Amino acid sequence: MALDFYDAGALRQIATNLFYGWGYNFYRKENQLRADDQLVRAKAGWILGNAAASVRTAEGEYRREFLPGPTRAKPFPDASAVTGAQELERLAKEISGIANRLAELPVPENDRMTQRFREEAPTLQGLIALDEQLVGQCELLRSTVEKRDGAWMVEHVSEIRGGLEAIGATLTKREALLLSRVK
Repeated sequence: MALDFYDAGALRQIATNLFYGWGYNFYRKENQLRADDQLVRAKAGWILGNAAASVRTAEGEYRREFLPGPTRAKPFPDASAVTGAQELERLAKEISGIANRLAELPVPENDRMTQRFREEAPTLQGLIALDEQLVGQCELLRSTVEKRDGAWMVEHVSEIRGGLEAIGATLTKREALLLSRVK
């Protein structure tokens, strides 16, 4: 009787019933696609975090270089240097904001009601395609700001913001794809 407790067939059946009760079947393609989507978004967020860190580092160096302490001869900082430092600070916050938006994006739910009204696998395939574009955009942004000094970033802030706008547009497309699948 004690051997029945450890019977692999019975344990497998109990586990399978629990998995199905939780709405999970790890052999379904949709579950793998959902996990892949979450992994890709986590990596894209990590890349954006690195980009924001590069901008923050450049901002600190910019402040040290262009905003020295006040002296009798020059008690007030140069207005353009202050504007540049503030621009870099805003840029780092915008990148972090996009990373936060990315982390908060919804994914298709894995419940019976959602599956009834949604073609789950095609939705996830579409999300993966958009996430591939997203990761490419994030990496391009990161490589653009990495190892650049603050003065360069201030000069090219419109180009960097253009990259952020492209990433934001991809996130909007992702949200639209997810919402358009519900009938």
